[in-house]
Amino acid sequence: STAAFGKYHETPPWEASVSGPYDRWPTGSGFDKFYGFIGGETNQWAPAVYDGVTRVETPDDPNYHFTTDMTDHAIAWTRFQQALTPDKPFYVYFATGATHAPHHAPKESIAKYKGKFDQGWDKLREETLARQIERGVVPAGTKLTARPAEIPAWDSLTSDQKRLFARQMETFAGFAEHTDHEVGRLVEAIRDMGELDNTLFFYIVGD
Repeated sequence: STAAFGKYHETPPWEASVSGPYDRWPTGSGFDKFYGFIGGETNQWAPAVYDGVTRVETPDDPNYHFTTDMTDHAIAWTRFQQALTPDKPFYVYFATGATHAPHHAPKESIAKYKGKFDQGWDKLREETLARQIERGVVPAGTKLTARPAEIPAWDSLTSDQKRLFARQMETFAGFAEHTDHEVGRLVEAIRDMGELDNTLFFYIVGD
């Protein structure tokens, strides 16, 4: 049993309409089930969601967020699949909108990072490399690459620019953590089904 949830950026834009053709949509490309959006990005608060090839309305809920919604659908599908055909293997392609633009994260997720990036990206790069060396992620003596010329030095920015970019980093981090939480819910659901030790995960971090 195969299902795709979330972002599907494989369908050519000129085929992403009610006119089709649908052979390069997820359900025409090997997936039994699809719940998500076609294309590279969508509004996470008011996404353009399809169930198969049918456009569906999202819940009228002020707390709605697409990542949570797609996780709910992935969990429900996996539970049904296991309940009805427990001996049949399942494959789930789970591709969130994070952390591609637009960076739409719940306010409480963003609030956790308030002030965490006020030191700016130059200092952050140094701190990150130091942690990586300490933890053995990279060997001792590893040097930072030069900051790209297109990125200005943090100290050259105005106070307004620093506030703006710090807020952007807080939002990005909140979006990433919110996504990790939802992935964790899916993993726990598979654990609750008793299938965690029988499941292989490929976790690819992208945009």
